[in-house]
Amino acid sequence: MTRKPKESGFTLRIRLVHGGELVMGPGRADLLEQIQATGSIAAAGRELGMSYKRAWALVEAMNGLFRTPVVEAAKGGAGGGGARLTATGLQVLGAYRGLEAASQQAGEAFLAELGAALPVSHAKKNA
Repeated sequence: MTRKPKESGFTLRIRLVHGGELVMGPGRADLLEQIQATGSIAAAGRELGMSYKRAWALVEAMNGLFRTPVVEAAKGGAGGGGARLTATGLQVLGAYRGLEAASQQAGEAFLAELGAALPVSHAKKNA
């Protein structure tokens, strides 16, 4: 889910690194949102243009980073499989999206200053 630029024309894309390891970023947050929306890791990956293998690898990485898993998956079969965000997953996604929104709002004046320093042709393209 690409966030649209605010008044300044900039969109912040935050990556959270802890102990040298990527914990959360825009792609992982988008994947969690799509899993919540579709109920499927495979469908979420398709929606985001990523392979099933890549989507699963990201889920496994995230599940291994937090105290408890962020995604819970059910095996496929006659009744079909599925996936859902756990309470931790919902908490992590909400906190990350909140951080994005707060950062965008708090930084808007600074972003406007940066935008003013861009060439006129670039500023018009993004307006």
